[in-house]
Amino acid sequence: MSLEPQASEQLRGGLAAGAGFLFWGIVPIYWKQMQSVPAHELITHRITWSLVLLLGVLAWRKDFHKLRPAFASWRAFGLNLLSSVLLSVNWLVYVWAVNNGHIIESSLGYFLTPLGNVALGFLFLHERLRILQWTAIGFAALGVLLLLVGVGHVPWIALTLAATWSSYGILKKKSALGSVTGLTVETLMLLPFALAALLWWNHTGEGALGRVDAWMHVLVLSVGVITAVPLLLFAYGAQRIRLATLGLLQYLAPTVQFLIGVYWFREPFDSGRLAAFSLIWCGLILYSADSFWSQRKRLFR
Repeated sequence: MSLEPQASEQLRGGLAAGAGFLFWGIVPIYWKQMQSVPAHELITHRITWSLVLLLGVLAWRKDFHKLRPAFASWRAFGLNLLSSVLLSVNWLVYVWAVNNGHIIESSLGYFLTPLGNVALGFLFLHERLRILQWTAIGFAALGVLLLLVGVGHVPWIALTLAATWSSYGILKKKSALGSVTGLTVETLMLLPFALAALLWWNHTGEGALGRVDAWMHVLVLSVGVITAVPLLLFAYGAQRIRLATLGLLQYLAPTVQFLIGVYWFREPFDSGRLAAFSLIWCGLILYSADSFWSQRKRLFR
């Protein structure tokens, strides 16, 4: 491949990944419009309608045969089922947090995720950590401790989001499936539970469909597209840009979420929280610098 087409591919990949992360960043505004619908019901709609979109993508690409490895063994089935549960818990906590006035803390969870990936890689994949990585984790731990002691608040939302998303990433590293195929399998495994819940809520009169106004119907039925599109943009971009670039772009989503929480929805953010966040941001700067230097060393060997 000549340099010009390769640069063009990287540019498109960077724009796609950036758009996906920006989309994730502004999506709290969308979820806030549906505060009257319980978070668990929104997640069942997300599972149902995102599967429709994903199956359409697989049909367009003629990739249905790529679903088979997920069901080829009990181990593959179990790993994908665990991935689907972790992803659903992550989304459930996230949507609940956004709609209950915790956008800032949810952004903290995704700020912590890269450092959580490093920690889990050390614990479960036996990856060796460099000094700057240990230092970055230390800064993050101090930030969480400051929230606990100084603010008197256990950041359970942030810790749950970081733990589930990092664990999901670890499982995805073990998966032989592509990103779109893997997401389709995970969604397909949860479909029976989602459909059963939606049918039951409709039967008991607790569900939103048929009982809310037209605009709310549009919002609820759009959750599949709203959640699947940024994942597809991310998958497209991740295949075309360097890991270091992707690592820097990932901070776009929690940064935008944080700014929306502070300046749009006016969530409380006092000096104690600022000090805690500052420690965690220092950890992220060290982590990013270490990743950048490490990649440069590999390139110039």
